[in-house]
Amino acid sequence: MSKLAGMEASATSVLRRAVELDGSSRLPEALVCYQEGIQLLLDVLKATTDETKKSRYRERIREYMDRAEEIKKHVQLEKEAGKYHEQIHIAAGSVGYSYDRLFRPYMDQTLTEIMNFLRFCELLVKSAGQVRRIHLTTGEEEGPRLEEQQGRLRELRDSLNKYSISLDVQYSATLHDREIRFSNGWIIKIGRGLDIFKPTKGPFQIGFCDYDLRECHETTVDIFHNKHLKTTTHGDVSS
Repeated sequence: MSKLAGMEASATSVLRRAVELDGSSRLPEALVCYQEGIQLLLDVLKATTDETKKSRYRERIREYMDRAEEIKKHVQLEKEAGKYHEQIHIAAGSVGYSYDRLFRPYMDQTLTEIMNFLRFCELLVKSAGQVRRIHLTTGEEEGPRLEEQQGRLRELRDSLNKYSISLDVQYSATLHDREIRFSNGWIIKIGRGLDIFKPTKGPFQIGFCDYDLRECHETTVDIFHNKHLKTTTHGDVSS
């Protein structure tokens, strides 16, 4: 396969995924895939010398850009009206639901603060947002496990400090909801919390390192947007 053919195949794959997500009403994810696919197709257009193919690529790009703009406007209207709600059902044994895949569509440049957080700090460090503070509300362990819990959180706090991110920890004995709140208004509730992955049978099994390939437990992910959340400076999480 030539380099140009490979580029076109990559663009087609991403755009096919965008259409699938669009058809499933997973609009923010679809928008990300449309944008990535359009950029890939633009790269193909630049590298193509055949004028007939150029015309065909321009038409495809125009169609995908129009749909991406429609989705962007629709999501914005739903957000402003406080009506946005998306639900993702994760079937037992399914793959393709890494933290990156689940959360990245909602981590834009306006994201500066995370509320209701547990165990995906690495994704936040690599995100496009300017996260500077993380609030974690969690249950407090008892007996010898309390010291171990506090030690791990101190270690995590020290590690995050190297990236200029502060970690605030609050303990709650009455915590029930499992949710993540972003300061840009997105609220993500997961039935199992962040514990959605099944263990692999060993360290040399596919999915041990790449969580997009790791089998999941069955759970439901609900995604909301609260435009009033942007005015708050703190939040809660359950784990």
